[in-house]
Amino acid sequence: MRRFVSRLYWACSRWTLAPQLAPTRPTVFLGAPHTSNWDFVFMLAVAWRRGVRMRWLGKASLFRGWRGPLMRAIGGIPVDRADASRVVGDVVERIRRGEVFGLVITPEGTRGGAEYWKSGFYRIARETGLGVTLCFVDRTTMTTGLGPTIDLTGDVRADMDRIRAFYADKAGFRPELRIEPRLRDERTADEDTASAPA
Repeated sequence: MRRFVSRLYWACSRWTLAPQLAPTRPTVFLGAPHTSNWDFVFMLAVAWRRGVRMRWLGKASLFRGWRGPLMRAIGGIPVDRADASRVVGDVVERIRRGEVFGLVITPEGTRGGAEYWKSGFYRIARETGLGVTLCFVDRTTMTTGLGPTIDLTGDVRADMDRIRAFYADKAGFRPELRIEPRLRDERTADEDTASAPA
């Protein structure tokens, strides 16, 4: 049913689905640039068309009342923003227990206004050994889909340089809300280097 719905969607959409196929191993899927609620629709359409069993993180309020069963049925994991520090640990534990899925994370954490990406995706990938698949939305070419899958090295600046290079020409659905991919940890690393004795 999901494949049928997704085929119908792409047949009618003005957007083009990138030809990159889904990775053959579980990964963290980066959803960026995250600039619109349409990103959620694209995420479902891409995942269902590519046959990805995905999970995604959403604010707890999305799971209240009648919406809860629906959100969970399409892969949602509720996040209590008042105790967001538990999220990484909970997801890592699911993976270590053998649950197989692709985890979709929007690293901006919000649709515009943030200065840095949130580092949860990096910590999850490093703690579980998962690769990171670079997904994208690009209004300038009216294209969305999956990009390459990379393995993180632990060198935050070098890893983020690779990620920045991929997203450099990806505008998002609302280009004016796009932010540069960078982590606060990179700034800390730069400060440590600058303060180190010569």
